[in-house]
Amino acid sequence: MDRPDLTLYLAAPRGFCAGVDRAIKIVEMALEKWGAPVFVRHEIVHNKFVVDGLRAKGAVFVEELDECPGDRPVIFSAHGVPKAVPAEAERRAMTFVDATCPLVSKVHIEAERHHQNGLQMVMIGHAGHPETLGTMGQLPEGEVLLVETVADVATIAPRNPAKLAFITQTTLSVDDTADIVAALKTRFPSIVGPHKEDICYATTNRQEAVKAVAPKIDALLVIGAPNSSNSKRLVEVGRAAGCAYAQLVQRATDIDWRALEGIRAVGVTAGASAPEVLVNEVIDAFRARFDVTVELVETAQENIEFKVPRVLREPA
Repeated sequence: MDRPDLTLYLAAPRGFCAGVDRAIKIVEMALEKWGAPVFVRHEIVHNKFVVDGLRAKGAVFVEELDECPGDRPVIFSAHGVPKAVPAEAERRAMTFVDATCPLVSKVHIEAERHHQNGLQMVMIGHAGHPETLGTMGQLPEGEVLLVETVADVATIAPRNPAKLAFITQTTLSVDDTADIVAALKTRFPSIVGPHKEDICYATTNRQEAVKAVAPKIDALLVIGAPNSSNSKRLVEVGRAAGCAYAQLVQRATDIDWRALEGIRAVGVTAGASAPEVLVNEVIDAFRARFDVTVELVETAQENIEFKVPRVLREPA
């Protein structure tokens, strides 16, 4: 039986960013240096396939530091942690490695600097997300006001409306964040913004690639985890760019083939914590059902690399 023709438009950049690459490398190098088990506070990155792979090598994932024994190394996830966490690890004389993405650390430093200058912070982010909790946890209670939407801007009650600065979670929708920033600037004309955009290069680049793919396709598949902020934003960006059907899938087995019946052009991208092996798995699943042509839609090239902490480069 003849298989129907289908064009797969592969968005680029997609998949692993430098911060995720570094975080995974940190866990692997820690296991090499200290042997198993190595404890990791929170998923190192939001991807089940990656986490399961590291677990099989001897990483133990926990939610809080008090679940870790004092005599084994612990790694803090790429999303960052509140200041109290490394402070507690030091108090317990634990060996710890901070795998916080350097671009998240940049936001932490920014928040500190504004706080020292007497400014109260407004954080644009998602309540309960580990990155938001980590960033808000850099400053004393009440020093960071969280806004998630444009509507939230009208309800916050800062200590002094003339002494405010804003920061953002690094994995947000560029367009939605721009609307929230505009609302903040309208309500608080003197609010201070970051010198350089807080939303990270990888989030921005992946969203731009989806916007470039959207006009060419009937459906979009985003490979990523349901708790991955940047992956969920890619689905939203695809829909906003006119792609009526956009689905988040963790693996090829999650694809809803009935929803793709009669479709002739599909876009494929992957969130910043999804490995390329899962993209290839999805392409193979399409090849089993369709006569596939693959076209690359590239909007940027990435060659950023972050060094792992020195403690892992030194001999045991």
